[in-house]
Amino acid sequence: MKKVKEFCESGILESYVMGLASPEEIDEVEKMAAKYPEVQKNIEDIHDSLEEYAFKEAIVPDITVKPMLMATIDYTERLTNGEIPTKPPLLSENSKVKDYENWLKREDMILPGDFKDIYAKIIGYSSETVTAIVWIKDFTPPEIHHNEFEKFLIVEGACTITVDSEPHKLVAGNFFSIPLHKYHDIKITSQIPCKVILERTAA
Repeated sequence: MKKVKEFCESGILESYVMGLASPEEIDEVEKMAAKYPEVQKNIEDIHDSLEEYAFKEAIVPDITVKPMLMATIDYTERLTNGEIPTKPPLLSENSKVKDYENWLKREDMILPGDFKDIYAKIIGYSSETVTAIVWIKDFTPPEIHHNEFEKFLIVEGACTITVDSEPHKLVAGNFFSIPLHKYHDIKITSQIPCKVILERTAA
């Protein structure tokens, strides 16, 4: 059936499956699919091929992305519900854990029972700086920052932050600043999750 073959090879079915077809084209495709089984089969094959390609080319997001996104949503909801924004002190080599007691002692700043890899609670936000309490169970993958400074103050537990192959062993009370343009990762060395004050500031 020449008409059906030409219709299937016209590209309209691909547009239909991807949601790019016009209302008129959608109507035409659905009428042809109802009338000709081979058109319906072509639609199903295109759908399966696109789905297979999407899974094959999918990029698994960094394990730090979801926790920070969820922390942002949580912080936004807290403000919407009446929480007054606060401004935690900026991290430096002189920072002490007690400087953050107002936030660390809050009843809502706790680790949930279903904690997996990383969990975060934002305690301060501005256009320049984000400060959060973060729990890390095992590790963070290698990353590099070109446009923000990342600083840590260890609250509980211990970890090794490796910067360009140079390890830095940290325990509760230690401060560490990640240099720009340097690959780094974190491995937890304590039996408990490493709890840190994390600050990210625009470079």
